[in-house]
Amino acid sequence: MSEWLVLTFAVLATCSVVLLVAVLRQRRQGEEDDPTETPDVIEYMTMMIGVVYAIVLGLAIAGVWEERSAADEWVRQEAQALHEMDQRAAVFAPERAAEIRSAVESYVAHVVGPEWDHMLDAGELTEEGEESLTELRATIAEREPTTVAEITAYQALLDEAAAVDEARAGRGQSAESTMPAVVWFGLLAGGAVTVGMLFTLQIQRSGRELLLAGLFSALITFLLFLIWYFDAPYARALGDSTEAFQNFFPGVAGGD
Repeated sequence: MSEWLVLTFAVLATCSVVLLVAVLRQRRQGEEDDPTETPDVIEYMTMMIGVVYAIVLGLAIAGVWEERSAADEWVRQEAQALHEMDQRAAVFAPERAAEIRSAVESYVAHVVGPEWDHMLDAGELTEEGEESLTELRATIAEREPTTVAEITAYQALLDEAAAVDEARAGRGQSAESTMPAVVWFGLLAGGAVTVGMLFTLQIQRSGRELLLAGLFSALITFLLFLIWYFDAPYARALGDSTEAFQNFFPGVAGGD
């Protein structure tokens, strides 16, 4: 099911529940209910709860957005380092350069293929990907450089291999959910309390009040959806999360 279809159903369901409760509550209380009797302290508490919850929502959205940006950066750094390795291999003899480039392409093919699917499903990297990176490093180190240009390129390749390893580790950490279950419990419970406080203000059945109550509950639902959506940087990316690999290795990563 599409994420945006989930959002539509969630908003409609939340608004329907809030409006239904408001209407049933008003019918049950009848015309004797006087909204002017609401204590001032309740209005103050409702306002404070709303402000505190808004701050918590803002911090949660900022946190998951920052993690999403970091996840994209790890992918870019990994692809960039592999591209540099592919380019620097040109310094070596054709046969040697072909071996290094073949090892690089083999690693890229595994990353954007089996490993990426496994990462989306299980939130972790594969052992085969680690083995492929080890083989890439072994391919670089199996022959000693002979010329000055090869010595310079050899050290650069080792540095780029270390950069790939670091970016790979960061990508693996970013594949996991950044929001603990206890935080989600607090966000959902806080949303329920915040919306529930509307009824302590004795909402009437006027169109204006029902509209505002529905829009308020829809806004909270939308913000919670944004947190959930951004909490999976690779699974629910705004675009193709393997774009960096496709830009540098179009033939291997399936780009145009």
